[in-house]
Amino acid sequence: MSYLVGVTLLWAFSFSLIGVYLAGQVDPYFAVLLRVGLALLVFLPFMRRLPWLLAAKLSALGAVQLGLMYLFYYQSFLLLSVPEVLIFTIFTPVYITLLYDALQQRFRYRFLLAAVVAVLGAAIMRYQGLTQGYWLGFIIVQCANLCFALGQVGYKILLEKQPLVIAQHQLFAWFYAGALAVALPAWLILGGTQYPDSATQWSVLLWLGLVASGGGYFWWNKGATRVSSGTLAVMNNMLIPAGLLVNILLWNREENVMTLLAGSLLLIFSCLLCKPGSIAITGEADGQTN
Repeated sequence: MSYLVGVTLLWAFSFSLIGVYLAGQVDPYFAVLLRVGLALLVFLPFMRRLPWLLAAKLSALGAVQLGLMYLFYYQSFLLLSVPEVLIFTIFTPVYITLLYDALQQRFRYRFLLAAVVAVLGAAIMRYQGLTQGYWLGFIIVQCANLCFALGQVGYKILLEKQPLVIAQHQLFAWFYAGALAVALPAWLILGGTQYPDSATQWSVLLWLGLVASGGGYFWWNKGATRVSSGTLAVMNNMLIPAGLLVNILLWNREENVMTLLAGSLLLIFSCLLCKPGSIAITGEADGQTN
């Protein structure tokens, strides 16, 4: 759980940096390529030879969770306003819960209930009026959500079923290699000519690549292997109140404090629903790995 909380705080700060220094100023495909490339460099020294099937699975998960997710995510901004993109990303907890239970061939309504409560809490904090003709954008954002959810669930299940003889940091370069296999051709085909033109922008990109992406996705996925699928689902929406809080404290952005508080309370309640024995339900623990 500590990994997920730490990465939530890290990403909340990083998303603010993107909004202030990169959005609309630097080509997003170049930014994704640089982030993924730097993240790969962080773990390349620890890379170990793996059985080809395990290496292929890790690369495929990286291609989906990071590579494809970013492609869908950035395309959605061409069709939707920023508030619409934010509101449509809140469904990820539901996808995580349903995917995990489907792959494990079981269904636990408590975790689904927690995910739905998390979605409701996030919606209260982020809902703003929607424009006409947004359905295509909605579908694209859901594709991004599904990619991110599938990567997390796939990694969690892979490590639950795969006995490891090496530490997780020694295999995570394969994850970023898969993401790079998607990000590089995407930049070559779809990328523009807006490159960083200041030391501040380059510094932000270095931070995002080496820390937010390099360390962030590793710590997040490692944390995913140590909690239940319900807790993992709920934590996917904890970034919303954390991001809003960062905007208020660091950037003096105006936010509705009452909706932030109400939504945060619902997210806390959804976390409590994921605790063993909550609402008189037991025997639903997930397998966990270290």
